[in-house]
Amino acid sequence: MSLLSKLFGGGAKPQEDPEVYKDFRIFPEPQSGQGGYRLAARIEKEIDGEVKVHQLLRADTIQSVEEAEAFSIRKAKQVIDEQGDGIFR
Repeated sequence: MSLLSKLFGGGAKPQEDPEVYKDFRIFPEPQSGQGGYRLAARIEKEIDGEVKVHQLLRADTIQSVEEAEAFSIRKAKQVIDEQGDGIFR
């Protein structure tokens, strides 16, 4: 990336809107690793005026970043269904 691109923001991935599920905000954040992308997501929820955050990281790997994002969202929803607000303990 050129110096001008860095200065003026060229090539940077814009912040995407989160997936909202049962008042939780899910931000898929797959991590590049050996053999593909590891499933990862940041799960947030505002509770009593405070934003609580949980980092979800799985050992599962997927070849494409787009598929890894989709699977990260699905896994985050599963964790939310199973644990609810208990995810922040």
